[in-house]
Amino acid sequence: MNTVNRLADETSPYLRQHAANPVAWQPWDTRALALARRDNRPIFLSVGYSTCHWCHVMAHESFEDAEVAALLNRDFVCIKVDREERPDIDRCYMAAAQALSGSGGWPLTVFLSPEGLPFHAGTYFPKRSGLGRLGMLELVPAVAKAWQERPDELRRLGQGLVNALREEQTRDMATTGPASSMLVRQAVDELMAGFDRDYGGFGRAPKFPRPAALLFALEQAEAGGDSTAAEAALHTLRRMAAGGIHDQLGGGFHRYSVDRQWLVPHFEKMLYDQALLAECYLRAWQRTGDPALARVVRGICDYLLRDLAHPDGGFCSGEDADSPDPQRPNEHGEGLFYLWRQQEIVHLLGARRAEVFCDTHGTTFDGNLPEEEWRGRNILVRALDDAAAAERWGLAPEELTRQLAADASVLLAVRQQRPRPHRDDKVILAWNGLAVAALALAGRVLEEPRYLSAARETARMLATRLRDPVSGRLARVWCRGRATAPAQLDDYAFFIHGLLALQQADGDPVWLARAVDLAQEQQALFARPGGGCFDGPDDPDLPLRTCEAHDGAEPAGNSVAATNCVRLAALTGDEHWRHLAAKTLNALLPRLRDYPSAMPWLLRAVLP
Repeated sequence: MNTVNRLADETSPYLRQHAANPVAWQPWDTRALALARRDNRPIFLSVGYSTCHWCHVMAHESFEDAEVAALLNRDFVCIKVDREERPDIDRCYMAAAQALSGSGGWPLTVFLSPEGLPFHAGTYFPKRSGLGRLGMLELVPAVAKAWQERPDELRRLGQGLVNALREEQTRDMATTGPASSMLVRQAVDELMAGFDRDYGGFGRAPKFPRPAALLFALEQAEAGGDSTAAEAALHTLRRMAAGGIHDQLGGGFHRYSVDRQWLVPHFEKMLYDQALLAECYLRAWQRTGDPALARVVRGICDYLLRDLAHPDGGFCSGEDADSPDPQRPNEHGEGLFYLWRQQEIVHLLGARRAEVFCDTHGTTFDGNLPEEEWRGRNILVRALDDAAAAERWGLAPEELTRQLAADASVLLAVRQQRPRPHRDDKVILAWNGLAVAALALAGRVLEEPRYLSAARETARMLATRLRDPVSGRLARVWCRGRATAPAQLDDYAFFIHGLLALQQADGDPVWLARAVDLAQEQQALFARPGGGCFDGPDDPDLPLRTCEAHDGAEPAGNSVAATNCVRLAALTGDEHWRHLAAKTLNALLPRLRDYPSAMPWLLRAVLP
C-alpha cells in the first residue's frame, strides 16, 4: 500500500488542489509508472482540470473521503493528471474511454494495467451507487477483484483496444484526390441542417458557441460562398451577445449554455473561448459595421487585460464556474459571482436609472433564472437593444447608450469587490497563441494600441519564457516561475497563428521569421508519415499517439497547422508550405468526407 501524496510540489493548480487528499496521488512521471510495474499494481488514472465543476464534485465526494481513499490506496497506484498540462495523456485515454464506455468527459476515470493499457473507463462516479450510476465504493473493489483474478485477460483486453485505436488512426492514410469545394458546400449544408433559426447556434442544448464553425461560415461567404450561412453566423453571434452566456458587465463569454436560448450558462470562463470568439466578432463587425459587435470585441479584450493577465506576462487559463456567495461567503455555488438581486441594482443605481437598466437587462424581483438554487437572482441579459430601449424610455439613443455604460461601470466596480471564482494561473502556450492573434487583430481592426501592445508583449514572453531549460524546445506551460510539460502540436500551431496575425497587424518581419522557425520545428517533432501531424511528441509511456482532426471547443492542431501553411506559402513565396498543407488535407480527407462540418477550420485551408 502506498499512502504518500506527492502533488504538493507540482506546479499545476489542479494537481495542487488535490495535494491534501487522503488518496496517495502521484503525478504522471517515471517514478509513479515504475512503482506500478514494480508492484504489478493497476493504475487508477483521474484526469481533470481546475475549473471543472464535476471534477470538484467528484473530488469532494470521493477523493476527500477516507473510505474511498483507503480502497484506492490499497489496490492501485493513483495518478492524477491535469488535462490542460498534458493533453497528450488526456487524448490517449479519452479515446480509450469513448471506445470502452461510449462516452467521454471530465473528470475522466480510467483503470490501467501497470504497463498503461486501459481496460475500464468512465467519467464522474459518485461515492455511492444510485440513480443508475455505479459508485466508487462498489466500483473500486470490483475492479481490484477483477485484476487479482484475471490480470492477463484484462491486459489482453487493453492491448486489443489499443491495437484497434491505432488501426483506426491509420485508415485515413490511403486516399485519392484533393479536397474540393464540394466539401465546403456539404459542410454548409450540414451546419444549416442543425441551425437553430430562433436563437442561433448549431445543434441542441447544451449549446456551445462553436467559433471554428462561425469563422468558417463567415469566411466562406467572403470567398463567394453561401451568404445564408454567414447570416446564420451573424444571427448566432447577436443572440449570444444578448444572452446570459455573455458577461454583460465584465465582458467575455462563459463556456456554454445549458439551454437553447443562451440564457443560463455554465459559468466557467476559458481563455481559448475568449480569443476565438473575439476573432468571430471582429469578422462579424468587418462584415456588418455594427458597432454593437465591436463593443463585444472590446469587452472580451478588456476582460483579458483586466482579469486574466498573469503577473509574469501572458494570460491565465480561465476562471471557475463556482464562487462564494457574496452575502454568505462560507457558502459556494455555481455562478454566484455573476448574479444579482434586483433590489441590489435599485440600491446602487437609484430607482429611476435602475428601472431603465433592469428593463433593458431582463431582471425581475423574483429572478429570471428557472433553477431553484438561484431563486430571486438574475443573470444580466440584453432583453432590449439600445434602439428599442431608447424608444421605450423616451431617450436619445446616444444618451441611453452612455447611461447604460455608466450604470454597468457602477455594477462592475461593486462586483469586482466580491469574492472571485478560482482563477487557474497556468499560462498555456496554445491558448496564449490564440490570445495573441485575437489581440493583434483587434488592435489593428479597431485601431486600439493597447491591444496590439499586449499582443506583442505576450508573444515575446511566450518565445522567451516557455522554453524547456534542457532541450531548448518550446514548453507548454508557465506556472509558478517554471516552464513545464512538453509542447504539443496545438502549442506550436496556435502560437504560429498568433505570430502570423501579429505580422499582419504591424508588419514587423521578426514575427514571420519566428513563425517560419517554429513551423520547421513543428514538422520535425510531430510530422506523421503520409501527411499531417501527431497531436503530441513521441512518448514511450503512452500506448497511443493520437492525430485529432475534429474541431471541438478549440480547433484541431492539424487544422490550424494546415491554414498556417497556406498563409506561410503566401507570405514567403515558398511552395513547400503549400505542399505540406495539401498533404495534411489529403491525409485527413476520409474523415473530412465523412463529416466535413466537424472540421470547419481545416476547410478554411480550401477556401480561395
